[in-house]
Amino acid sequence: MESASNHHSGPPLLAAEGSTPSSSVPAGPSSFYRLAVAWFYRLTIEHRVLAGFSLVFMGILIVSAISYLNMNILLANRGLDGRSQELIQLVSNIDVAMSEAEDTHRRYLVTGEASYLEAYKKVVKQKPMFITYLNDLIRESPEQQQRVGLLDRMMDRQLNAESKAIAQFQEGGFRAVKKIAVEGAGKHELGVIRQIVAEMDWHERQAIGRRVVESAAGTKATIVLLGIGALLQLVLLAWVYYLIRHDITERRRVAGELQRRGELLEAANKELEAFSYSVSHDLRAPLRHIDGYAALLRKSVEPSLNDKAARYLQTISDSAKQMGQLIDDLLIFSRMGRQEMLHTTVNMDQLVKSILSDLRLDLQGREISWTIAALPDVQGDPVMLRQVFMNLIANAVKFTSTRPIATIEIGAEYPSSTEIVLFVRDNGVGFDMQYAPKLFGVFQRLHRADEFEGTGIGLANVRRIIHRHGGRTWAEGVPDKGATFYVLLPRRRRDS
Repeated sequence: MESASNHHSGPPLLAAEGSTPSSSVPAGPSSFYRLAVAWFYRLTIEHRVLAGFSLVFMGILIVSAISYLNMNILLANRGLDGRSQELIQLVSNIDVAMSEAEDTHRRYLVTGEASYLEAYKKVVKQKPMFITYLNDLIRESPEQQQRVGLLDRMMDRQLNAESKAIAQFQEGGFRAVKKIAVEGAGKHELGVIRQIVAEMDWHERQAIGRRVVESAAGTKATIVLLGIGALLQLVLLAWVYYLIRHDITERRRVAGELQRRGELLEAANKELEAFSYSVSHDLRAPLRHIDGYAALLRKSVEPSLNDKAARYLQTISDSAKQMGQLIDDLLIFSRMGRQEMLHTTVNMDQLVKSILSDLRLDLQGREISWTIAALPDVQGDPVMLRQVFMNLIANAVKFTSTRPIATIEIGAEYPSSTEIVLFVRDNGVGFDMQYAPKLFGVFQRLHRADEFEGTGIGLANVRRIIHRHGGRTWAEGVPDKGATFYVLLPRRRRDS
C-alpha cells in the first residue's frame, strides 16, 4: 500500500504560506517599491478599505483551500491505514491456516484419521477467496502484487504436495508416506510462505509509519497555517479599522473646517449685503440729484435752449436713469445667489401666459407670430423661473423689433428620461457664435446701447437661477437670422 500523496507536499505549502506576511518589502528595485507605495496613497479611502477586505477574503480562501487539501490527505491516509490493517490481518490468517493445514496433514498421514483433513480441505476451499481479497487490497502497490503472485504459487505448490501425499497414503498406507509424514509434504513451501507473509507484513507496517508521519506533518502544517491566516486577518482587519477611523477623524476635521468657513462666508455675505445696500443708497441720491437738477435746469432755461443744449440735458437725464436701473439690476443679481429657493411644481403653460400678459404694453403696435407648444410642469421656484422666462421672452421681443413680422417660438424637448429642455427661438438680429461664451456674463453686450437698450445683466441672472436649479443654459444664433436660447432642467421626479 502506498501513501495518499507526496510525502513532502505538506511542509512546502507551509513554507509558502508562512513567507507571505514577512515579505513586506518587494524583492524588486526600490523604484518599483516607491511606485507601489505612491499608487497606494493615491487610492481613496473606499478603495483602501475594499483592498483590505479583498486581502482578508483571499487569505480565508487560501487557508480554507490548503486546509481542505490536508484534510483530504488525512482522510485518504486513514482509509489506506484501514486497508493495511486488513492486509496484515489477512496474511496473518493465511500463515496460520497454511501452518495448521500442514500440521494436521502430517497427523493424518501418521494416524489415518480423516478428521485431520478438515483444515486442509478448508484451506483448499478458502484459498481463491484469500487471493482475490489480497489482490483487491494491494491493487495500488506493484511491489506487493509481486509478493501476492509468489504467495499464490507457493500455496498451490504446498496444497498440491499435500494432495499427492494423501493419494500415496490411500494407495500404499503409512509405509508409502513414512518419510513425508516425518518431514512434512509442503515444509519448504510453507517456509517460503512464511517469509512472504513476513515481508508483506513489514512492508505494510512501514507504509503505515510513513503515513502517520505525513499525517502528523500535514496536521501541524494546517494548525500553523490557520494560526498565520488568523493573525494575517487580524492585522488586515486592524488596518481596515485604522483606515476607517482615520477617515472618520479626517471627515470630522473637514466638516469642522467647512462649518467654520461657512460661518465666515455667511458673515461675509451679510457684510456684502449691507455694503451693497449702503452703496446703492449712496449712489441713488446723487443720481436723483443729477436727474432732478437736469430737469429743473431744462425747465428754467427751456425758452433759450437750442436743440443741441436740449439734447445734452436729455442725455444727462437718460444716463442717470440708466445708471439707476443698472444699480437695481446689480442688486437683484447679488441677491439671487443668497435668496432661498422654493421647491414646488411650476405650471409652465400658465407661467408663459402670465408673462405675455405683463408684456402686452410692449407688444402694442407689433406684428408677432407666436408658436407656443404645450409645456411640461417642472420642479423649482416659480418666482425665479418667472424671472428667467421673462428675460428670455422680453429679449426675443426686443431683438425682433427690427423685423416687420416677428416670429417667436416657445417649446420643449426631451433629450432623456431625466431632463427637460425649454427653449425660446426668434428670427431677430441673432449673434455670431464666436461670442456665445460672453452672452451669460455680467455687463456683456453684443449690440450697442443705441441699438437695443439694456444693462447686460438679464442673461447672467438667467444662468445663475438655472444653475441653482441644477440645470444649465446655452444659446445658438446666426447674425441677422435669429437666435435660440435653451434652458435644461432636471425632470420632475415621479414621487414628487
